[in-house]
Amino acid sequence: MVKEFLYRGKTLEELKKMEIREFASLLTSREKRTVLRQTDSIERFIRRCNKKIQRDKKIKTHLRDIVIVPQLVGLTIHIHNGKEFIQINIVPEMIGHRLGEFAMTRRKVEHSAPGIGATRSSAFLSVK
Repeated sequence: MVKEFLYRGKTLEELKKMEIREFASLLTSREKRTVLRQTDSIERFIRRCNKKIQRDKKIKTHLRDIVIVPQLVGLTIHIHNGKEFIQINIVPEMIGHRLGEFAMTRRKVEHSAPGIGATRSSAFLSVK
């Protein structure tokens, strides 16, 4: 039996029927403030996504600060991390988070073996 997704006691279908300003009342205070300030840009982004879906094009964006709203669930968005676009599938559990949280900008540093002179024992080795 699959567990039904609920966000603050509302199903995904109920959330998708809500307007963005109405949905903002369910968010935490910081995200609520951001959504209320950026309502126009979020609506513009959703319209742009719907147009690109109709044309079968990739949805690429640099807008890492957009809060994920229920209308974006199910989309595949390519988010820029500063170097490349990372493909992210939006699932219901991401609602209320920002796009940038899912496209990491820094990688884990992986060092190779130390070079000559890196340690005291290798400082006096001859270079051949």
